[in-house]
Amino acid sequence: MALASSIHAQSPLVLTVPGLDGSGPAHWQSLWEEHGNGDVRRVEMGEWDKPNRNLWVNRLNLAIHRATEMERRPVILVAHSLGCLTVAWWAHYEQPAWADPVIGALLVAPPEVDGVARDSRLYPFAPTPLGPLPFPSIVVASRDDPYAAFERTERLAHFWGSRFVDAGEAGHINTEAGLGEWRDGQLLLSSFSRRVQALRANPPPAIAPHGLSIEA
Repeated sequence: MALASSIHAQSPLVLTVPGLDGSGPAHWQSLWEEHGNGDVRRVEMGEWDKPNRNLWVNRLNLAIHRATEMERRPVILVAHSLGCLTVAWWAHYEQPAWADPVIGALLVAPPEVDGVARDSRLYPFAPTPLGPLPFPSIVVASRDDPYAAFERTERLAHFWGSRFVDAGEAGHINTEAGLGEWRDGQLLLSSFSRRVQALRANPPPAIAPHGLSIEA
């Protein structure tokens, strides 16, 4: 109980979970880390160009537990592309308690890995886990993402119990999209962080069948 109280009192640590090939220096995830004053930290998966599902899930699990058990901080995950599937597989394998140790996740541009994927290196992450995520979440999708059809990502958000956000025509919401620090994403994360911290302090009496979708 003392540990839980201590974690509850700490400000969240934002863990970024990049996708295939990592996030380069001009990617919004890297810029958030650079300007995050130590509160935004990358999960170093290794083998960025040849992802291994079990390795990535284990690395993510280690980073989450290091934050919650050693630093005693709650965690918000900010994943991009294949990082979103890593988060979903972590939840599937670990079956954590509701909003503990992860209190929320911002999932940006999850790719399609079932059927015909844009890159064959995505196939080891198939099939896509479709169970509700055990924490509040937001899925952000672009209407012209070459890695996933907009309608399928919207349907995936429903299965995950996530709030769905339409990013317009923003490609894969990456460096090539020219987003810089992606100010809209920063605002979304800021409001979402406040909401999930308040929700954690006053948890809902029950969770809907497809998880709990919250407004940011």
